[in-house]
Amino acid sequence: MRLILLGPPGAGKGTQAKRLVARYGIPQLSTGDMLRAAVEAGTPIGLKARAVMDAGQLVSDDIVIGIVAERLEQPDARKGFILDGFPRTVAQAKALDALLESKGLKLDAVVELKVNQEELVGRIVKRAEEARARGEPVRKDDDPEIFKTRLDAYNRDTAVVAPYYAERGQLSVIDGMQDIEKVSADIERVLDGA
Repeated sequence: MRLILLGPPGAGKGTQAKRLVARYGIPQLSTGDMLRAAVEAGTPIGLKARAVMDAGQLVSDDIVIGIVAERLEQPDARKGFILDGFPRTVAQAKALDALLESKGLKLDAVVELKVNQEELVGRIVKRAEEARARGEPVRKDDDPEIFKTRLDAYNRDTAVVAPYYAERGQLSVIDGMQDIEKVSADIERVLDGA
């Protein structure tokens, strides 16, 4: 099973990815995690990424694609994977298509968790309040202003990826405002048909 999960921050991609990892026994691949691992391992692409990051710049699409390509070669990703937070741009989506094609692979599904963004902000505020009430630290991502900035960046840069996959007939849209169990059931229905 080779799958991409799309949706804005706070839509539930991480929650659903964990469930899919358990169900299918395939890894969830986060570009941030892969980037850190490549840098730490000192791979050739990781060394390039470190130089860019040390200079305080954003890592280029070429480096990100290189890191994804390296990660897909690892044994645990051979029977499938879940990409969460990637691709972030249409250029990355096209590069991923080319990468998979070069390996004789294709995506089984692209699932977008569609959410009401105003309600989503409310959800994040509530989650932060509940954490404070329990005496737990509030995730940095749950600060409403930081969250709104991330949401704006998603709408500006990443929301265009879903139409790219829709035009190719690969996109399945699921209502991410439903409860977790219902979202999981809807994703499973899509994947069972893939």
